[in-house]
Amino acid sequence: MNATETTNHYLSQAFDLLKLSPRYKTLLLTPSRELRVEIAIELDDGNIGNFIGYRIQHDNSRGPYKGGLRYHPDVDLDEVRSLASLMTWKTAVVNVPFGGAKGGIQVDPSKLSRRELERLSRRFIDQIAELIGPDADIPAPDMNTNAAVMAWMFDQYSRRYGFSPGVVTGKPVELHGSFGRDAATGRGCLFAIREVLAAAGKKLDGTRFTVQGFGNVGSWFARLVHQEGGRVLAVSDVKGGITNPDGLDIPRVVEHVKATGSVVGFAGSTPISNEDLLVLDTDVLVPAALGHVLTKDNADRVKAKWVVEAANGPTTAEADEIFNRRGVVCLPDIWANAGGVTVSYFEWTQNTQKFRWTEEAVNRELESHMVEAWQAIKKTMEQHQCSMRTAAFALAVSRVKEATDLRGLG
Repeated sequence: MNATETTNHYLSQAFDLLKLSPRYKTLLLTPSRELRVEIAIELDDGNIGNFIGYRIQHDNSRGPYKGGLRYHPDVDLDEVRSLASLMTWKTAVVNVPFGGAKGGIQVDPSKLSRRELERLSRRFIDQIAELIGPDADIPAPDMNTNAAVMAWMFDQYSRRYGFSPGVVTGKPVELHGSFGRDAATGRGCLFAIREVLAAAGKKLDGTRFTVQGFGNVGSWFARLVHQEGGRVLAVSDVKGGITNPDGLDIPRVVEHVKATGSVVGFAGSTPISNEDLLVLDTDVLVPAALGHVLTKDNADRVKAKWVVEAANGPTTAEADEIFNRRGVVCLPDIWANAGGVTVSYFEWTQNTQKFRWTEEAVNRELESHMVEAWQAIKKTMEQHQCSMRTAAFALAVSRVKEATDLRGLG
């Protein structure tokens, strides 16, 4: 299955559980709008660079479209469709008043200079400006985009429509961003696994973790769980991984990455591949990198009792079935990694209110949303005797369906 088919497979399970009629299935699966644009910019050497960009707006029944923008050479329509759909269900699960969207540009950002990236980002906003806005569609950072990119986009949009900080989230704190946004997705994952472990009578302290991916989400999760007494056995990035059965000193690993650009070569650790990390003897596996890394080829060998989907779509449908059969508990991405969009909602709220919250207030509200979502998911699991993933999708679908019914079709 490709990314869209996988998402729709999970949705179909939720539809069947809720006994939805076929008319709703079509309505809730079909994106509202799909935009493909060509972005032509002048490169530093005087040549013209041509890039393809996408913005998929999936559903806005519960509020403005919301979702990130990623820069990656493999960005394509299928991937963006799947991610836009996932955003619809993610915002519904944590009950923030947004819909779902996603976008991206087919580009390898490592091959562009900073000035070229700025031109690309500004030109992309010019191409989609008529379809986005603080009350219409609110982009955010995703893979290979960051606060600097959001600052350029906010500025470019504001040049056309006037001061509009709420048009994007994930901006620098100094430019109307929110405290706590940088760590939000990793912190949300921490709250999620804390609640699930507590329901099983366990604590973070002493629990063994392995984290695939040491970018923003993976590194923040590792830091935060280390602070809570969790033992991080292994971490990895695109260059490889490191492991220590006694647990890694995560603050020192972070410093090593700052100095060298990779976790590889960290003193006191043993090298491990990304593939072997996934099947390491551990309690909690945290895939925090790319999608579809847990497949039918390795799911039988995963030794973790819990899988926290910090990445978007890391588990294929086939792997999910294997996990369900083996009793491996998956914390689905539409809940586990929803901390980012939740704090994006707080940032948008602050921009709308023109009032800044403290970091303590942001973290407190994030915890509240993640815990309330868990209680609703847990109730749905008990009611329908289903997996956590099916319960999360069913909860989200029921909320989107209710909003659709209340608003009507015409």
